[in-house]
Amino acid sequence: MSIHRVLVPPIKCQGIKTKLVPWIKAIIPADFDGRWIEPFMGSGVVVFNVRPRKALLADSNPHLINFYQAVAKGEITAAITRRFLEREGEELLRSNGEYYYSVRERFNRHGSPLDFLFLNRAGFNGMIRFNQHGEFNVPFCRKPNRFAQAYITKICNQVQAVADACALGDYEFRCQDYSVTIAEASVRDILYCDPPYIARHTDYFNGWDEEHERQLAKLLSDTPARFILSTWHGNEFRTNQLIDTVWARYNILTREHFYHVGAKEVNRNPMLEALVTNFGASYKEQKPLRAVQLTLLEKRGVYNG
Repeated sequence: MSIHRVLVPPIKCQGIKTKLVPWIKAIIPADFDGRWIEPFMGSGVVVFNVRPRKALLADSNPHLINFYQAVAKGEITAAITRRFLEREGEELLRSNGEYYYSVRERFNRHGSPLDFLFLNRAGFNGMIRFNQHGEFNVPFCRKPNRFAQAYITKICNQVQAVADACALGDYEFRCQDYSVTIAEASVRDILYCDPPYIARHTDYFNGWDEEHERQLAKLLSDTPARFILSTWHGNEFRTNQLIDTVWARYNILTREHFYHVGAKEVNRNPMLEALVTNFGASYKEQKPLRAVQLTLLEKRGVYNG
């Protein structure tokens, strides 16, 4: 069995595609020589592992873009990150965790990229969530010794890996609406779209609903570029109805994936992930939804044939 080494970025996001990176990379057409364009950059885990020569990376969350721009420009380095996290981590431990809320208040006033990293790695379950006023409102993870030396080293290594990836190519980071980003794609480009999943990550930065999904489908139907879209196909409880309506005209690949996000254990369940493409692609690990549903039910003792 081959072992895939995946670069894990320093920013954690709900629904991060770390485990899907080898799958996504496997279906990229061999003749791709244009820009890799992501209208929903998120953590950046896909682009930093694909490592294209040119990339346009956009997101509606300005804090994600500001952080990665700072890393790409050398304004945030592994050494700077280490000094910052060691200092702030000591304050966090000394205050028995209360200092987290001081940093959160400071970030909501000034928006420092390093404060964003601190909150992302010390907040509950690695969530990114903002209230209706655009203020980061994730509570503390209740671990005052969060920034132990080994954990800081891990984060610094991730910052360095992202800096190395950016140095290898021509990467442009922008905070803008996905419609603007998609409109810039040409026939040589590949669009990788990972929009928030309906009914799963709606509190990420701004809302996402069926109207947005249909608008995205319209934009992708008009683009001259090839695209890959990540979405969810179903789980043991329900299926994504938009697969059979909005995305039915395209090539759909499926694979089981387990998500660990969610405050309650009941929300941390396996699901059938889907990749939707407008070009021919195949993957040997496809599984029909019914088979996955039965497997999951058997594991829970609900179904035994």
